[in-house]
Amino acid sequence: MPATTQQTSVLERFLRYVQVDTTSDPTSTTIPSTAKQLVLLDQLVAELKALGLADATRDEFGIVMATLPATPGNERAPVIGYLAHVDTSPEMSGANVKPIVHRDYDGRDLVLPDDPSAVLSPREDAHLASKKGEDIVTASGTTLLGADDKSGVAVVMAAVEQFVKRPELVHGPIRISFTPDEEIGRGVRHFDVARFAAHCAYTLDGAALGTVEAETFSADSMIVTFQGRNTHPGFAHRVMVNAIKVAADFVSRLPRTSLSPETTRDREGFVHPNNVDATVDRTSVKFIIRDFETKELAAQEDLLRKLAQETVKDWPGSSVSFEVTASYRNMRDVLSHHPKVVELAREAVREAGVTPVDSRIRGGTDGSILSEMGLPTPNIFTGQHRFHSRLEWISVQDMEASVRVLLNLARHWTGEKVTPRT
Repeated sequence: MPATTQQTSVLERFLRYVQVDTTSDPTSTTIPSTAKQLVLLDQLVAELKALGLADATRDEFGIVMATLPATPGNERAPVIGYLAHVDTSPEMSGANVKPIVHRDYDGRDLVLPDDPSAVLSPREDAHLASKKGEDIVTASGTTLLGADDKSGVAVVMAAVEQFVKRPELVHGPIRISFTPDEEIGRGVRHFDVARFAAHCAYTLDGAALGTVEAETFSADSMIVTFQGRNTHPGFAHRVMVNAIKVAADFVSRLPRTSLSPETTRDREGFVHPNNVDATVDRTSVKFIIRDFETKELAAQEDLLRKLAQETVKDWPGSSVSFEVTASYRNMRDVLSHHPKVVELAREAVREAGVTPVDSRIRGGTDGSILSEMGLPTPNIFTGQHRFHSRLEWISVQDMEASVRVLLNLARHWTGEKVTPRT
């Protein structure tokens, strides 16, 4: 292992990583969905090797894995994993990101220079209002920042560097992984849990300071397709059945004051039409279905079937078909059987001088899929806010606290004894 004591700060790493465009692409058929993600993934392999993690590799799916060996006497401690994803959301440009560090934030509005209409106001953002005196990082106003999840990448790498250069930091074997395509739900579909060989793992992909997340939505996708009957519009009398109009009628029957993203919060689920592929002959409405109780997904899907079937009855000559695909499941269903995994995370947060906050994700995360695949994986904060937008921001002090959590967490696991996986 390198003997030098000079360390790269988590901020330095973060500023470097966000300037690499790693936007994922949901329309792509390649794995990963964009080749540009490999630029940062390969860079991380090189950095891990430079820190002495000689087995660092990237596989054909873009997944990076590496091992930090245990400190002497802790080789038999449970193997834990730290993970983060490199891709950024396709909802906002991630090209030519220009990060700005607002030192010693004074509590006033932050006007982003490349677009003065992009304003972060503490009056509208209680989290920002609480960060007076801290160092805030934003983009310049025309792109997202990439804190989701390059803050997690920077936190993991900064922690690895501290473990390597500070031998007094006790830890068992730690597996490191960086993955692509989390934002489009594909990043860990090819993750080799057996090769990773960890008792549990933690994603560094969380929001507010202190947050530990052990629960997510369960999710399905559903396509409702209406078949109409097309013909030349000049000769359409009593012949044409316009599938676009049938689909529009169906959408108008959806609940207006419930079961939608804009009318739900906390533990409430929803059905959300998010894409329409429309022609007169055939129109498909695509939905995402979300609920914290997996069994409720079927009830929501039954509601959509009922409304669609009632609609086609009012449009003679039309018909409807349905396609449902499972997306991911609430990681609580797995983590509830591994309470120590979450308890030690809370304790590590507390020891870092931060109050742990139990939270749930109204969305998905790689931990949902990994937990379902047999690797219990809750999520830990990095401090990211307003992600997927040009108003994305993060506190440097929150990232530094997240690094401390990882150092504490690894030490706590050296005192645990677990039954080896079979």
